[in-house]
Amino acid sequence: MGAGVARVDGWVVFVPFALPGERVRCRVFRNYKSYSDADFVEVVRASPHRREPVCSLFGRCGGCQYQNLAYEEQLVWKRRQVGELLERMAGVDFPVEAVYPSPVQLGYRSKITPHFHKPKDGEIGEIGFLRAGSRHSLVDVEKCWIAMDEINAELELVRREAREKGASYKNGATLLMRASQGKVQRRADELSVEVVDGVRFEFQAGDFFQNNPFILPAFVEHVVKEAVAGGARFLVDAYCGSGLFGICAARRFEEVIGVEVSASAVVKAGHNAALNGLTNCRFLAADAEQIFAQVTSPAEATAVIIDPPRAGCSEAFLVQLLAFRPKTLVYVSCNPATQMRDLKQLNAGGYGLRRVQPFDLFPQTKHLECVMTLELA
Repeated sequence: MGAGVARVDGWVVFVPFALPGERVRCRVFRNYKSYSDADFVEVVRASPHRREPVCSLFGRCGGCQYQNLAYEEQLVWKRRQVGELLERMAGVDFPVEAVYPSPVQLGYRSKITPHFHKPKDGEIGEIGFLRAGSRHSLVDVEKCWIAMDEINAELELVRREAREKGASYKNGATLLMRASQGKVQRRADELSVEVVDGVRFEFQAGDFFQNNPFILPAFVEHVVKEAVAGGARFLVDAYCGSGLFGICAARRFEEVIGVEVSASAVVKAGHNAALNGLTNCRFLAADAEQIFAQVTSPAEATAVIIDPPRAGCSEAFLVQLLAFRPKTLVYVSCNPATQMRDLKQLNAGGYGLRRVQPFDLFPQTKHLECVMTLELA
């Protein structure tokens, strides 16, 4: 994903920044048993959907992959990607809903983390993000077009201050910048606030929280509606973090139980529930082997929301989930590949797909969030 796929006499060549239907000139730099990787050189015949990137670093900075593609077409190809992964990885032929678009396509990120390598002779080099196609080399970024305006307004100052303190860094460093209520926070322990459809969340600036606030209300509402639709009276919010889904859903269920392996996240989730006057939420710190040990609601009346990290669900979690056998599953993922891997096991355990809805939380990039709704057959 994020690279054009060319075929030459049956041989597959992956070409970054080439668009579907284009003819391009490229240079192969690595061969594998069944395909090759190539560098993009130039367009010979352009796609009608090709656009001029707004960022002069596009193609060098690894942060964006789709700035050269019209936004409507980005959504088309993200939808197709989910469908192909469903077929190829899960062996499932199922209709994928049109990707829900972000209301804002540039300037939407509420958090960025530019970084730099170990200073040489007290001097800091590039401050920015990984170079496209590289695991170590950085691109110097003076402005990030997908970051919110508040962040870009202070980015020059942050970069200048880091360079002035260059001699004090023995190693490289990551610079935190999070926009919260019109201000930019730079310390990981500062209190950040996000309001999602009237529900207030407080968390530390360095914590994980979805960083496209413009699409977040619609995204969360969809997840909650899908959990409610099957008629469940109880909700388990697995991998609950600071309680985003469970707290937003609490007024539609008799009880919400949030489960997390991180004890500090459980404390924050409990704080956020109290902050919003909710008394029907419990948040539990449970190790990976005992996720459902303290869940007392009947499985046939329970929905489970799953929002794991990019690696997907652990094997221990899936075994326990299938043993519990809740009525409805709503699986949220920022990595459809691992989501489809887990879907295969869920299908084998008796769960069938009811809906597949992608959301574009990350315009101009190859990334997306995909929400799958499953029911016990």
